[in-house]
Amino acid sequence: MRSVKAHKEVTLANALVPDPVRMAITDAGGLLAAEEVQATHPLPAFPMAAIDGYAVRSVDVGGTRAIVGSHAEERPEVPAERETKLPVVGEIPAGSQQPMRLQPKQAMRVHTGAPLPTLADSVLPLAWSDKGTAFVRPLKPVATGEFVRGVGEDINEGDVAVTPGTILGPAQIGLLAAVGRSKVLAYPRPRVSVLSVGKELVDIEREPGRGQVYDINSYALAAAAKDAGAEVRRVGIVEGEPRRIREVIEGETLRSEIILISGAVGGAGAAQIQAILSDLGEIDTTRVAMHPGSVQGFGVLGSDEVPCFLLPATPVSSLVIFEAFVRPMIRAGLGKRPLDRRLVKARALGPLQSRVGRRGYIRARLMRDAETQDYLVEGLSGATGSPAHLLAGLAEANSYIVIPEDQPDVRPGDVVDVMFLSQG
Repeated sequence: MRSVKAHKEVTLANALVPDPVRMAITDAGGLLAAEEVQATHPLPAFPMAAIDGYAVRSVDVGGTRAIVGSHAEERPEVPAERETKLPVVGEIPAGSQQPMRLQPKQAMRVHTGAPLPTLADSVLPLAWSDKGTAFVRPLKPVATGEFVRGVGEDINEGDVAVTPGTILGPAQIGLLAAVGRSKVLAYPRPRVSVLSVGKELVDIEREPGRGQVYDINSYALAAAAKDAGAEVRRVGIVEGEPRRIREVIEGETLRSEIILISGAVGGAGAAQIQAILSDLGEIDTTRVAMHPGSVQGFGVLGSDEVPCFLLPATPVSSLVIFEAFVRPMIRAGLGKRPLDRRLVKARALGPLQSRVGRRGYIRARLMRDAETQDYLVEGLSGATGSPAHLLAGLAEANSYIVIPEDQPDVRPGDVVDVMFLSQG
């Protein structure tokens, strides 16, 4: 039996990263950049008003005097002997392309984002003036460069906006837009194909007959893979002759970075699907020291050695295996860290028991004490993780209690590790 840690190392060693593709920046959010992007022009490309006010020469509004304090209440008023009114000779809105020139002892009304006229070196805020239209009287002095966004203040020509390996978040997407890039080379989301096998399965669009059950796993696993950040293709139930099943799986190796096959271990039909897979690659069905989910398989298929997970038919076991091994592989393909969900320390509200020598994953409800802010956790799946009401337990759980292999017994009040499922 292989440990969880050793099995995770095996699976992650075979993780595939999709080839980078050039895509619109609107579609690249959350993905890994595959190129360096440099600015080809400064931003702003011209001196720009940072606030509504008047474009002026600082020397004309007392800016040559020492200015103490940056706030209006700290700023000295223009001395009476320097008090003056400047004629307002024009108005410049944001987006204006008309060249303007300011003469000494003149002012121009400017709006936020408007280009400054030639010779203007500062902006007098409206609040620091009498808001005149024909003439304006400054109430506070402004220094050279105040309330002005200079050329290249945000980005200079040649500055690196995005480096390879950067996660393209909102700020990076904004930088790409700022340098005029509508597309970027990035690694796309890993493609995950989800299949189910089993003669007892029927799709949810049909009414199950005697001995038949709905295909729960393909829907649950597809949702889990999408939540992890993958591009998901839910193939659904695969049935028919071995040759047809082989063709379907082989086709998925050409369009996927990860393949999940539910019902391929632990059942009567598992031997057949494993025999089919043996023609496509190597599958290892060594049991893993965990509960639930010890019965599983992993290998690589096809010439591209696409990772393939064999999962049991039970939804609880399949989702635990997904959290332990598949989700970290998806996040590795996305270049995101950490690979695993966040673990928090919580105090157990009741007794818990796992199997000796296996890492236990018990579905639970994580709460927080309103007074102490300590985390509290309540197990939902009984002593061994085998739920009495499968679907109800799945819906109620927001976490897994992770019980170490060498500490199977948990008493009320003991501090345990909890994997919080609501965290990314």
